[in-house]
Amino acid sequence: MNRKKILSWEMFGILFTVLAGSLLHFTFELSGEWTPMAIISGVNESTWEHFKIGFWPIFVWGIIEFFVFGRKVKNFFFAKGISFLVIPAVISALFYGYTFIFKIESLAIDIVIFIIAIAVAQIVSYRLMLLKERKLYLNIIGGIIIVVNIVLFSLLSFFPPECLIFKDPVTGGYGIVEHNH
Repeated sequence: MNRKKILSWEMFGILFTVLAGSLLHFTFELSGEWTPMAIISGVNESTWEHFKIGFWPIFVWGIIEFFVFGRKVKNFFFAKGISFLVIPAVISALFYGYTFIFKIESLAIDIVIFIIAIAVAQIVSYRLMLLKERKLYLNIIGGIIIVVNIVLFSLLSFFPPECLIFKDPVTGGYGIVEHNH
């Protein structure tokens, strides 16, 4: 597979994911808080919901990529699965890092962090797709990561555990049930 073509798709994926993720931040509220929309939309301001609005667009972009070139890439599912883990890792490290160190929160910084997380995820995906050897076990691991992400992001807005990443800093609530906007 042509490296430049893969790189182009991954870079366009950054733009798609940032724009779609930004839209998903508001679609639950815009839908009149229609319960099924909570599967893909942010339902509160918790860190978890920001992971989710990064996940669904990058997942959709990955499906598009699969049908365009993914069957020709040796470790496509592994690359995508790992990239889906990068978003929450980068958001967590940067968000909790700057809020802990500087004792501030900034919407502008949060937006930049979201963009950085998506960009790093797409770069990781690109690099992993360039692996020379096809490793079936890596693609199986990637597939498991993808399925686990789909399940978790589909359910945990409805059934969130009471821990920091699920807590809405605005309302103090958790998930969709306690959404109070």
